[in-house]
Amino acid sequence: MGRRIAFISEHASPLAALGGADAGGQNVYVGEVARQLALMGYQIDIFTRREDKKLPQVVPFGDNIRIIHVNAGPAEDIPKETLLQYMPAFKTDMLCFMEKEQLSYDLVHANFFMSALVAMELKKETGIPFVVTFHALGHIRRIHQGDNDQFPKERITIEENAVKEASLVIAECPQDREDLMKYYNAPAEKITIIPCGVNTDELYPVNKSVARSLLGLPYDEKVLLQLGRMVPRKGVDNVIRALAKVRCRNAKVRLLIVGGDADTAKELARLKQLADDLKVSDKVYFLGQKSRKDLKYYYTAADLFITTPWYEPFGITPLEAMACGTPVIGSNVGGIKFSVADGHSGALVPPKDPDALARRITALLQSPAVLREMGNNALRRVNKLFTWELVARDMQTVYERIIGNDDTSSPKNLRAEESISL
Repeated sequence: MGRRIAFISEHASPLAALGGADAGGQNVYVGEVARQLALMGYQIDIFTRREDKKLPQVVPFGDNIRIIHVNAGPAEDIPKETLLQYMPAFKTDMLCFMEKEQLSYDLVHANFFMSALVAMELKKETGIPFVVTFHALGHIRRIHQGDNDQFPKERITIEENAVKEASLVIAECPQDREDLMKYYNAPAEKITIIPCGVNTDELYPVNKSVARSLLGLPYDEKVLLQLGRMVPRKGVDNVIRALAKVRCRNAKVRLLIVGGDADTAKELARLKQLADDLKVSDKVYFLGQKSRKDLKYYYTAADLFITTPWYEPFGITPLEAMACGTPVIGSNVGGIKFSVADGHSGALVPPKDPDALARRITALLQSPAVLREMGNNALRRVNKLFTWELVARDMQTVYERIIGNDDTSSPKNLRAEESISL
């Protein structure tokens, strides 16, 4: 039997439907990393908060993986900004499960700051070491959102303590590493860059005409795609504002917006009103959440995938688009400026600048040969640098270094270096 690892992901279950206010890249990350590690022989338990009374305590999630639903607060879907108060109960219930099952773990992998808090408390009581992937940092959120940040002020202190207590901090991109060093005084030797990945068995190119036919899209229009969580910081309004300024010779342009649920109804209403105000509502199609198995058709049907958040710790959707051979226009921030090679696999623009975005959209839509070349480059780049298999291989090196007291150096940040030239 392989080593036993506990993942903690208090608000982001791999079972959740994506596209809502609190369901996005972290959910995918936890599920995909666990799957790849299980293929390597690890036994993985993923501890996440129970959000439905009907859910069983233990749900198999493929060979060697279980999802454990932890009782911590009301068994209902509540905003993650309010969950900190329930973390003592989360720790207690997790320890009860471990005692009942007579379990111990070689390592805990905490995801997000509240999971890191639980991991720190577990370390005190059991001695189990932990690593942490923050997925987002409180300092950076405060810089960009100011008073609109609804997380408790204790978040930053918890993150600071987690940086001190963790055996290793996993940064998702060079910007994440710089932020950890600048705002949290994290020692460089305690940080390893392991980016996010993409499942190339699930997301891959299909024939564009076939994809458009399946989705009922016209063949003679230019199609832009925005896909992800419908929250203000994702900058979907920026894409709509840019659309109003795009002019493409001899072709209509439409924007598909995939994502959103009942929890994001207010933001969706705001975006729809914006489209009405800008007189582009006939060009903007709000399609709601879609099944993971259908996403490759949306990505492939699009001429361009666009994502222009204010900030982005990493961002998995650009990788997904690139895996389907679709070029990306993204904000020149965080993980996007790491994953998207400007002028090679897509283009980078300033956030909150619809004029700059409109210019890049217009230029690329009028250059089909450039778009094809960028799409081919994007596909090669993803397969070279950003698959979950590569992520898990790096993660295995980290785990074994900690579990086995291996004093060899941490994984080289080769993909951070290679990305400059690919």
